[in-house]
Amino acid sequence: MQQSLKKAMFCSVKEYTEFNMKRCRLLAGKGHEVISGSQGVAYYLHRDQRMEDNWAATFAQNWAIKQNLPFYVIVGLNSKHPESPEATRRAIDFSLGGLKEVEEECRNLGIQFHLLSETQLPMFERILGFMKKYTVNGIVCDFSPLKPHKTQIEFLSNEISKMQNACLYQVDAHNIIPAWELSFKQEPRAYETRLKVEAKFPEFFTEFPKMKPHPVKTSDIFPETDWEKAKVSVPVDESVPAVDWAEPGSKKCLQRFEKFIKEILEIYGEQRNDPTVDAVSNLSPWLHYGQISAHRVTIEIKKFEKTHSDSVKKFIDELVTWKEMSDNYCFYNQNYDNLKGAPEWAQESLEKHKNDQREYVYTKEQFENSETHDNLWNAAQLQLKMDGKMHGFMRMYWAKKILEWSKSPEDALEIALYLNDHYSLDGADPNGFAGVMWSIAGVHDPPKWGERDVVGKIRWMSFEGCKRKFDIHKYIERYTKVAKKDDECVSSTLSPSQPPINKFFKSSQSPNKRKGSGRVQGSWGGKG
Repeated sequence: MQQSLKKAMFCSVKEYTEFNMKRCRLLAGKGHEVISGSQGVAYYLHRDQRMEDNWAATFAQNWAIKQNLPFYVIVGLNSKHPESPEATRRAIDFSLGGLKEVEEECRNLGIQFHLLSETQLPMFERILGFMKKYTVNGIVCDFSPLKPHKTQIEFLSNEISKMQNACLYQVDAHNIIPAWELSFKQEPRAYETRLKVEAKFPEFFTEFPKMKPHPVKTSDIFPETDWEKAKVSVPVDESVPAVDWAEPGSKKCLQRFEKFIKEILEIYGEQRNDPTVDAVSNLSPWLHYGQISAHRVTIEIKKFEKTHSDSVKKFIDELVTWKEMSDNYCFYNQNYDNLKGAPEWAQESLEKHKNDQREYVYTKEQFENSETHDNLWNAAQLQLKMDGKMHGFMRMYWAKKILEWSKSPEDALEIALYLNDHYSLDGADPNGFAGVMWSIAGVHDPPKWGERDVVGKIRWMSFEGCKRKFDIHKYIERYTKVAKKDDECVSSTLSPSQPPINKFFKSSQSPNKRKGSGRVQGSWGGKG
């Protein structure tokens, strides 16, 4: 993190006094006072699966209390296989597990929770149907910069604009600094983003108020959700199963967070870029589904800035600067998922080298099945499929090699985004789009890395570079079950054409680690 950020990022959390209206924006209607005739206020919960530490829930409940109205929380499932790569058993079960906890929270608070189960309808129509059926004129939604959610909210906003005495608010409950307040344009790099964070952070870094038992009751009592029925309500890819290491919900996330603080934070600063060491938070699945607030994580991590200063500083840079820069990118660039979203220099360079001879070319299926010539890459893909997560350093190498070994940059982007979204528990996320676009299309990166065949001016990563950085033997063995004997390695998981692993490296008990900060500038950040 830049030294200039230290004062801003390490300022003390301010006491909550009143809701900062900069956190929300009015999308339709005349304002929160003009919902006469309404029988309630509803929060459409999409990205942030929690009630505590949730600015959208806070705003919606305060609005309902001021208007002396009941308060509803409505949710829904909208991804279907094969149209949506993220529609897998792994992702759906994790999401539903989080929503089940939200329902429990709501019942404890006297708030009515309702699953919009009409999966044959687009989400905006389900919300409109709920508004009509229960005479609810006030709607609050949380914020996502991604096109599927933005499109549904735009449709909803257009319809609510036609109604009398109805309005729609959006609250950014995912970022510390609301996306529209951090910047009014796409920021080019982390340096510029840090400057914006430095200016805005103290204003928005406040404690959260506690949610209140809702004082206004309703006669519309919803039965408890049938979660088993919900699990089969949309078609998903059953071949991508849930993982054992990450269980859904805020309670499980807090257990992982506590382990990170007690056992891992001390070494995070120095060893977070070593894929063979448990030196990262692994909070990304819960952060992606909003089952824990990045704002809350920052508050708690800051308590250790004196004892683990370097680790805290670097962790907050990932969690705030890089994560919020990813939202900024997707919010202001509609082409965040294709080459038109790349900077001009990158588009020109990739086009120039589009027809270069590739040493290796693999299909989507070969990538998916870990059938490349590179054991290290194959191990990374296996980690993604097995764990639903890949170490951040390896995810950069993984994506950059897809560019190098695909028929075209367009194919590379399509393959990398599909694999990331289909297998990763933090897939279909702004961090994922920004990470793939950084790796393949030069987003948030300057063109100062020379020029090579195939990849052009895009920053390159090499097998040899990984060897110098960490013990690749250990990583490969973990995910490919490599049996070593007399410096010869054979893996049963690789294709028959796989060369012996010692063709690429020689065994080393103490790899030559590169000195320095350990950070790869422009890394796939944001999730610790």
